[in-house]
Amino acid sequence: MPATPRATDPADARDPDGVAVLTARALLLDMDGTLVDSDACVERVWRRWAGRHGLDGDAVMKVVHGRQGYASMALLLPDRPMEHNHADNARLLAEETADTEGVVAVPGAPEFLAALAGVPHALVTSADVALSTARMAAAGLALPEVRITAESVGAGKPDPEGFLKGAAALGVDPADCVAFEDSGAGIEAARAAGMRVVGVGPRAASHRPDVVVPDLTEITVEAGEGRIRLRVG
Repeated sequence: MPATPRATDPADARDPDGVAVLTARALLLDMDGTLVDSDACVERVWRRWAGRHGLDGDAVMKVVHGRQGYASMALLLPDRPMEHNHADNARLLAEETADTEGVVAVPGAPEFLAALAGVPHALVTSADVALSTARMAAAGLALPEVRITAESVGAGKPDPEGFLKGAAALGVDPADCVAFEDSGAGIEAARAAGMRVVGVGPRAASHRPDVVVPDLTEITVEAGEGRIRLRVG
């Protein structure tokens, strides 16, 4: 399945086959839904949480992807004190970290990460260190050297802080970065940081990233002379 461009084509160029080409100096990568398919675990943990609070599980699942847990809780239980959300989030993080059943790599993720050897890139995730380490290990993926996790930011996605910190850690202007994301909150955060966005998977399409791919098998990475060339599709 070829990449789907937006109505306003953001590609820097198109090759002779009509494939979109994006160029950048650094890549910023979300984890859940982008590199790692953790949906089964997320569903189990958050649907149990929804049941404990008398909330509709389907409605809860529309909110939680891409956000830190306490921020999702604040949207779902707007009258609850934030300190209760933070305490509840700590419990959920422990549940998610212990539950890696069904956590697998997104198709193409191992090859994609291997192609980034020597290429400036960072992980920008709403997960904390323990959860991101557990999920990447369960999926058989190596953690990028530069990582922006929940502990790194004061405001999570859709705030752009994480992406801006990732770009700063790599020493690259945000406009010279391409972000890979699957969720509405993540895509909003990357856009607010001034980055182009490759949407990965079915959740991404409705949030209008610059291009959409079903998985990472659709991405070819070419690097040289300080630039990264992404063939998308």
